[in-house]
Amino acid sequence: MHHGEVGLNPPQDKPLIDVEHLTRAFGTREQRVTVLDDVSFGVPRGSLFGIAGPSGSGKSTLLNLLTGLDRPTSGRVLFDGLELRARSENQLARWRGHHVGIVFQFFQLIPTLTALENVMLALELGASKAFRRASWRERAVACLEEVGAGNLADRLPSKISGGQQQRIAIARALANDPPLLVADEPTGNLDSRSAHDVFDVLAGLTEHGKTVVFVTHATELAARATAGIELLDGRIIDQHGPAPAVLQPA
Repeated sequence: MHHGEVGLNPPQDKPLIDVEHLTRAFGTREQRVTVLDDVSFGVPRGSLFGIAGPSGSGKSTLLNLLTGLDRPTSGRVLFDGLELRARSENQLARWRGHHVGIVFQFFQLIPTLTALENVMLALELGASKAFRRASWRERAVACLEEVGAGNLADRLPSKISGGQQQRIAIARALANDPPLLVADEPTGNLDSRSAHDVFDVLAGLTEHGKTVVFVTHATELAARATAGIELLDGRIIDQHGPAPAVLQPA
């Protein structure tokens, strides 16, 4: 089986991500802090999935567990039926390069590279198998156009607005054509108008088959999710969308 064939033609009603009894604790047994406490849910394919809650509720820790950047104390995360915890760090890094696009709150664009070069760098770093090197420029242009930033290709990050920079960052996350995009407070550094414009871009990606998981403390953005959970002190206090697969009989 080739690398990209995980979950080939999966049933569309099966979640892309299954989270089963996930717990993450830090510290020693005597001074143990539980950041996530027995969390279970499913992320539907093609959904705009919101993880909401106040600061300190466990949102960012959960996002790191969903992308394999952190490992659970107990419980598990399955992506297309495969358990992330079973993979080595090197395997997880390769998996992320092909399956996950990450959008940061503070954009994290390379300031000396143009918008187009920032997106092309993601293709180079990902050693993209989906696109031949000769087509990387064409792919980068297509990603910029998909997020409404085709006219910014030759601009440096310092010469464009925050909302425009975040569009470039989303284009970069799309570069290797991952099925999943994750965004940690993607509009937290933007004014209200720019925030909604950027959120419209993320929502539009689900119409093209992407699954988008975003973290926010803004209730008006959380309300736009097609499925999601609300965390408080590491526990789910509200949930909407399909019931978690873990609760179904085996």
